[in-house]
Amino acid sequence: MKELVLVLAVWPLFSSLQLLKKGGSNRCNNNSYVINVMLMNYSDFPLSTNSLKLAVNQALERVQKEFQMTGENVTVDVSFHSFNSSFYVSQACRTSTCEGVELIKTIYDSDKLGCAVIGPACTYATYQMVSLETILSLPLISVGSFGLSCDYKENLTRLLTPARKLNQFFYHFWRHSRLSFKTTTWESVYIYKRTETSEACLWYMNALDAGITEFAEKLKFKDILRTPELLKKTVKNPNRKSNVIIMCGSPEDVSSDLGTEKVDNDIVIILIDLFNNVYFRKNISADYMHNVLVLTLPPANYSYNTVIRDYIEMEDNILIEDDFLAGYFNAVLLFGHSVKKFVVSQSPVSPFNLIREFRNTTFEGVVGPVTLDEFGDIDTNLTVLYTSQTANYFKPLLYFNTQSNDTCEATNSPDFIWKNHKLPSDTPGTGPHILTIAVFTLTGIVILVLIISLLILRKYRRDNERRWKKWSHIPPEEILPLETSETSYVSLKIDEDKRRDTTQRLRQGKYDKKVVILKDLKNSDGNFSEKQKIELNKLLQIDYYNLTKFYGTVKIDTMIFAVTEYCERGSLRDVLNDKISYPDGTFMDWEFKISVMYDIAKGMSYLHSSKTEVHGRLKSTNCVVDNRMVVKITDFGCNSILPPRRDLWTAPEHLRHADVSQKGDVYSYGIIAQEIILRRETFYTSHCWDNREKLYRVESGKGVKPFRPDLTLETVGERQMEVYTLVKSCWEEDPEKRPDFKKIESTLAKIFSNFHGQTNESYMDTLIRRLQLYSRNLEHLVEERTELYKAERDRADRLNFMLLPRPVVKSLKETGLVEPELFEEVTIYFSDIVGFTTLCKYSTPMEVVDMLNDIYKNFDQILDHHDVYKVETIGDAYMVVSGLPKRNGNRHAVDISMMALDILSFMGSFELRHLPGLPVWIRIGIHSGPCAAGVVGIKMPRYCLFGDTVNTASRMESTGLPLRIHVNGSTINILKRTDCQFQYEERGETYLKGRGTEITYWLTGTEDKKYNLPTPPSVENQQRLHDDLAEMITNSLQKRENEGSKAQELLRVGSQRSGTLEYLQLVSTENFTTYV
Repeated sequence: MKELVLVLAVWPLFSSLQLLKKGGSNRCNNNSYVINVMLMNYSDFPLSTNSLKLAVNQALERVQKEFQMTGENVTVDVSFHSFNSSFYVSQACRTSTCEGVELIKTIYDSDKLGCAVIGPACTYATYQMVSLETILSLPLISVGSFGLSCDYKENLTRLLTPARKLNQFFYHFWRHSRLSFKTTTWESVYIYKRTETSEACLWYMNALDAGITEFAEKLKFKDILRTPELLKKTVKNPNRKSNVIIMCGSPEDVSSDLGTEKVDNDIVIILIDLFNNVYFRKNISADYMHNVLVLTLPPANYSYNTVIRDYIEMEDNILIEDDFLAGYFNAVLLFGHSVKKFVVSQSPVSPFNLIREFRNTTFEGVVGPVTLDEFGDIDTNLTVLYTSQTANYFKPLLYFNTQSNDTCEATNSPDFIWKNHKLPSDTPGTGPHILTIAVFTLTGIVILVLIISLLILRKYRRDNERRWKKWSHIPPEEILPLETSETSYVSLKIDEDKRRDTTQRLRQGKYDKKVVILKDLKNSDGNFSEKQKIELNKLLQIDYYNLTKFYGTVKIDTMIFAVTEYCERGSLRDVLNDKISYPDGTFMDWEFKISVMYDIAKGMSYLHSSKTEVHGRLKSTNCVVDNRMVVKITDFGCNSILPPRRDLWTAPEHLRHADVSQKGDVYSYGIIAQEIILRRETFYTSHCWDNREKLYRVESGKGVKPFRPDLTLETVGERQMEVYTLVKSCWEEDPEKRPDFKKIESTLAKIFSNFHGQTNESYMDTLIRRLQLYSRNLEHLVEERTELYKAERDRADRLNFMLLPRPVVKSLKETGLVEPELFEEVTIYFSDIVGFTTLCKYSTPMEVVDMLNDIYKNFDQILDHHDVYKVETIGDAYMVVSGLPKRNGNRHAVDISMMALDILSFMGSFELRHLPGLPVWIRIGIHSGPCAAGVVGIKMPRYCLFGDTVNTASRMESTGLPLRIHVNGSTINILKRTDCQFQYEERGETYLKGRGTEITYWLTGTEDKKYNLPTPPSVENQQRLHDDLAEMITNSLQKRENEGSKAQELLRVGSQRSGTLEYLQLVSTENFTTYV
């Protein structure tokens, strides 16, 4: 009932106060300015009304004198307003609610409202005035209002230190760890809240307890102590969570609450007592204050350089003794200071201008300068005092400036009671003993030695196990696909390059956060022999700067790949061919060529001295270049897995008798060196162009001298002569006359050092110099001439590769012709839509186009996940082949079968946009066999397939059933030869036109993957669909026109009602059945 009476009484007050924002004041113009002072008579502030009036009047006299001295005809007056009401019985700040609001209304009603208001000091009363928008048009000055709820108010100015400033001090003091007397940060605290406390202490402690402040958020532990008993128990409890306690009060409160209890030596009590000059006036401490730090404000005439004992008290001024009286005095001086500035500058004195002037300003107060921050709150210099252990009096410890948040040490060696004259840690028990530190240090050293020993032992055991352990493949899931940006290589070349082939990109991946190349081990099924396992383990142990890293093997589907390091610039053969990116004059000069040859020699020298001993397939395509232009050798070892081929790099003795040797590698190195020097094709001679003839002449060895590539000594200079001689010695007919790689390496190192006229020069210095020369001469030329051409060529190539296979496009571009090719074994897929003619009859042409586009666009996305080639689409017929133009072993049958299962699974959930709810059936036929392929026509050429296999695959589709994959026996036989476990069932004998009767099968799935295939209809349901399809389409169109189509997520389910076709039952997520 009391609350109801309060609401009824105060509601009209709040309603009427909204008019204050609209009303102006006639007592704030014509050089006459009035300040309204509200006298609330709260018991929390034991100051008499007469004392406040005296302080205000003295300040008013000083302001008036200042105006008289400047010769300005300005009058500043004060209007005092007392509050008397029987409605508000309590006279304490903690129960104050709307007294200030009612008093300001009374002032307004009596037409006595001036330019500014010195309002109540209580937080509750001030908060009601500034939060209800009652006097937003007037500046409100408060000597108090310490709470966080009064922070950042637009028209409020506070002339006593608010709780926000104290929170800033504690936040920075807790974080300090580099003070001479505080070497650790603090992260915990106890907050002691006394029951009987002042208005200032109430809001200071509440602010510390609030969880939204920066100080509270950084604490890891915080607890509240509410009774003296809890305080006494905590200061003696060895299991307490913190050594630091914050309280607010006076030294007498510390004595009364602690009593005679002896506190632990590590306890630190911080006493907040800002408005008490006793520490500077008497300066006598007591024994119970030894564990206490006092946070206070220094008196006005006290400076940092003043010793407290030398502080001289000014007896003649009562304002020095009381901060509240000084606050009221300063409020009037602030108003006078602001008005004076406006009068002198001839600016209007308006409430808005006054509010703005009360921010970020400094004025002369009653006892010195007073600074206000950007939010109108006073900035002060807080002082922390401690009790001297020997002299028993207070000494300054530090000063904190709330304006800049800077801390200044008052002493470097305080006479503390705490150990080592430093503040203890906030956490009990921290700061281990020296012996403990020594024990932990010794333990750490022993553990470190054990770890190193275990790592060495582990490596030794791993090396042994690698020789004899069973070879295990890298898990396929650890080989991750590359992003498009990661597959790029460094080149300015603009003609078609093998490195950009899609097949090459597919062999790149990411393993252990590194880009790798997957090399197909074509002649291996992954079941390595003991000899092969030993070779692979040897490769794993090789780790050298000029050799690519071998990571292991991986089995993906039925193929085995070697996982090796990827080099961005491709093979050395590619770099030599790319004369745009690496021109002779500015980049690939003689010095660089020697460096490349030196890199290969170093790699081979290390390889021959390792356990692998021999390469066997050294060629320029097996030398790769990374992005730092370092040449590395790859494809070494594994000669039992990848036997060497007969090619132009093969030594003559190995052409006659297939084998590998170190001297054979030296011969291959000589051929590569000739490629590097001349930058021509492999084994270049001016009088022989056919590679077969070159191999024959090298192998036969007939003639006066062995047949070798061109490298004429007569036309070279003195610098090149030594290199040419070294290269020619590498391809000597007698293997014993060829140098080993140690000698080649040392010879090239000597040539390289003599080339620069010094014994050693950094390779990086040479590379940087060459890159600078290269970039200056080529950068603008390449950008201007190739940018447009590259863009147009790439656009045309992308379009061509979407229409024709990549080899066909390349052949058409280079020769204009495509030779037809016979493929021994491929797998062909055909499918069409059941009832397509009827669907077209009841659909518009655009609806038919949209229907086929929706279906075939999803089919095309499925094709991207399989090694297949889309041949063509004619109407509703869809034709796909695998095994051409790139042969893929037995994978063609596997890929076509998996693709067919994916397509059939997709059709199980597909729904027509213009005929929702109508089932769409397809028939699929698959057949494997030989096939011829070629390009037919000149204009709009097409890549077509010919042969009986194409006709048979079409017959398999036409003789199939809806939602079934009809597979010929030839395809089933190929699937049986693979590791993939397909599920199929025998259909029986089927008559195929032109072939007679054959046993055919239904493909139903795989054992290792679950496909969500639709349920095929029975013969009865199929016949009923053919008979009733037109009627169902008509009904569906009529229903769409009447009700509109409703989008639903459709799932095919089994029959649940008798008399309803199984294939026509569709269920939605809304749990009701829809029938076509």
